[in-house]
Amino acid sequence: MTTKKIVIIIVSVVVALGLLVGVFAGGIVLFVFYQVGHSDATNQARTFLKNNERLKQDIGEVKDFGSFVTGSISVQNGSGSALINLKVIGARKTVNATVELMYRNGQQWRVTGASYTNEAGQTVGLLNPYQSMVPAKPLAA
Repeated sequence: MTTKKIVIIIVSVVVALGLLVGVFAGGIVLFVFYQVGHSDATNQARTFLKNNERLKQDIGEVKDFGSFVTGSISVQNGSGSALINLKVIGARKTVNATVELMYRNGQQWRVTGASYTNEAGQTVGLLNPYQSMVPAKPLAA
């Protein structure tokens, strides 16, 4: 066997291994994007953003969300926290939003913080910490 053939064989093996590693790593990345994008936390974040009056005032009715959802979801012992980043496509504008969620003792995900970045690069809060997500019961007289 000539040196040229040996070099071609070695280069072919290295390229094949590199391609195999690339496909494997790409599969893992796509799986993670899919899991985050289709999680209960992400669905709750989308619902919150679709119904948020402040966001509707600023960008118009929410029409859709971007294809890629990024963030992190951590679940341990029946409790969890999540930070979800979404592109929100409104009737007038498109913005990048961030929603923080948490749950305890196996309950549903609850939004604990939400904001988006406007055209000026400012962060606009979407959740008033003094406003309850559940309507208050009237006091008995």
